[in-house]
Amino acid sequence: MTGSDSPPDPSVPPSPAQLEQLAVRLATGAADVVRAARGRALDVSAKSTATDLVTAADKATESWLRDELARLRPDDAVLGEESGAEAGTSAVRWVVDPIDGTVNFVLGLPQYAVSVAAEVDGRTVAGAVLNPATGELFHAHLGGGAYLGDTRLHGPRDVELARAVVGTGFAYAAQRRQRQAAVVAQLLPAVADLRRLGSASLDLCAVAAGRLDAYFEAGLNPWDYAAGLLIATEAGCAATGLRDREPGPTLAAVARPELLADLAALLERLDADRV
Repeated sequence: MTGSDSPPDPSVPPSPAQLEQLAVRLATGAADVVRAARGRALDVSAKSTATDLVTAADKATESWLRDELARLRPDDAVLGEESGAEAGTSAVRWVVDPIDGTVNFVLGLPQYAVSVAAEVDGRTVAGAVLNPATGELFHAHLGGGAYLGDTRLHGPRDVELARAVVGTGFAYAAQRRQRQAAVVAQLLPAVADLRRLGSASLDLCAVAAGRLDAYFEAGLNPWDYAAGLLIATEAGCAATGLRDREPGPTLAAVARPELLADLAALLERLDADRV
């Protein structure tokens, strides 16, 4: 068998651009599953708390994503919200959220998304976030810029903290929500306004698209932010986890670099990253 006819070496990961193309393909197919489910009666149950909902659509969509990845990339690892982690033998891991914003999905609010991200050796290099209700597709790969469809994104406007519209979200556990409410109460007088839209991945993309000036949230999971965070940073935003930490489950914040410096300093004073 000659070189051009040889199968791809599973030890050599695809390029970030190739992984972006696959992330878009996966998100597009998964969104079709979500749309089909939205037209039927929803089988809804609770997970960690009474307000942490999961539907049969979440499970069916993640199952579809895993089946496609098993067919297309059988050596890769997968981490998903509904079924946890599945080990692989390649350097690639897929981080998927079948429906980010399940409560919105259940209520019929058009602010929920399929999120698909690809990591290579632990670093996110490609991602896609697709809102099945609107058809908007955000996507990016490392070093390639961020896009909404075919339109390149350049991040939010240049404003000071006092004029910034900031997005955030809240945890499901009552104790953590109480702590987050205290932070928001002190933050609100220092900014122009706050928004709580209900989907972390779409909030991050909203900053990339200039629909929000900044976003922060404590207590996220990797599938909530993996793709959206890459899209925001590829649009020119900076990101932090506060106190010289990388953004992650403790806290993730994004904005233009100048605005983020002021927002992060305030969030640190408010101990927004404290559980």
